[in-house]
Amino acid sequence: MPGGAGDFVRVKVSGRDARRFLVAAFGDAGHAFPAIALARALGGRGHEVVVETWEHWREAVENAGLGFAAAQEYKAFPPPPPGSDEGPSAADAARGLVPLLEEMRPDVVVSDILTLAPALAAEMAGIRRATLIPHVYPVHEPGLPFFAFGARPPRTPVGRGLWRAAEPILTAGLRRGRRELNQTRAAVGLVPLEELHGGLSTDLVLVGTFPQLEYPRRWPAHTHVVGPVVFELEQPDVEVPPGDDPLVVVAPSTAQDPDGRLVRVALEALADEPVRVLATTNKRGEPLPDAPANAVVVDWLSYSQAMPIADVVVCHGGHGTVCRALAAGVPVVCCPAVGDMAENGARVQWSGAGLMLPWRLTKGVSLRVVVRRLLDEPSFADAATGFASWARENDGSEHAAGLVEGLSEGRPQPA
Repeated sequence: MPGGAGDFVRVKVSGRDARRFLVAAFGDAGHAFPAIALARALGGRGHEVVVETWEHWREAVENAGLGFAAAQEYKAFPPPPPGSDEGPSAADAARGLVPLLEEMRPDVVVSDILTLAPALAAEMAGIRRATLIPHVYPVHEPGLPFFAFGARPPRTPVGRGLWRAAEPILTAGLRRGRRELNQTRAAVGLVPLEELHGGLSTDLVLVGTFPQLEYPRRWPAHTHVVGPVVFELEQPDVEVPPGDDPLVVVAPSTAQDPDGRLVRVALEALADEPVRVLATTNKRGEPLPDAPANAVVVDWLSYSQAMPIADVVVCHGGHGTVCRALAAGVPVVCCPAVGDMAENGARVQWSGAGLMLPWRLTKGVSLRVVVRRLLDEPSFADAATGFASWARENDGSEHAAGLVEGLSEGRPQPA
């Protein structure tokens, strides 16, 4: 982080005192990048910002003109018992953050939803807290499918009743999580909580997704869907297959599918189709697969280059990739591998801007049929265009930064 406590000098920004913010995130790109984007937006408003995340992202953070603090990696849930051999816990990491907070004296600490230690440390220090959720809102709404199940909303009272009947199963799991969270809170001297989602701030929650991907529900007053919060590492442009045929971009997850199955299946499925294919392996460290005549395969891809010229994007359904495609007005094929990818795929299909192809069914023939459908039926491109229109009028990073700035100044948070 920059300098010592004496180096943090208050300056005036648009007639207001500049503020100090700590923005903390889990180290996977899908979590670190939105945190960096928010931090950059706050920095652009003249505030002093430190990003706490894994050492891997130091260069990206510092190149964005932000302060950097290396995060201690730890096991969050279930929390390791005191003195165990399982490594540091969230409580250990929270205590380790106290010197940084004492030196920096931030006005607000913003924590990624998976990053518990900074939220605990902020509460210990009496600092305002906000939570950044870099995907769709995961808190259950009665009568709707459970988060990450990848199911669409029921259309009948019977369907809603079935989901309600299953809620005790979900509640049991949430109660276990609450017990584990309260064990961690006790280890740092904080009182136990009754809320089932106690890791979320009660002051401000930022949901970094498109409102069009959120099922209709009741929203807490302090929770705001701000739009995608986007950051990208600078990359040189890559060669695009020549010609005028539709361009299919294959953009797999950076964290899943280590064998590159999605790329290989897509190359096989589309080799004889009247399309061009631009695929990336995301620097897996393995030799690039052989590309058919209509394809180019690279080890990394700038979404800023590829998404605006694509006609279809094939991906695992990672939230960041989905939002980059939709923001460019491009329909999406989601082939979910794990985690919340099935949820994202279901939301995309529900919105009309794409289709979900289950991972077990992601084979040459099925993928070919789905891509053909997205290219042949204009409704998918029309729905994606609606996302792009919304994105042009709404900057998620700026919206989120304004809300965090308001929290730091004690201003009411608009609905």
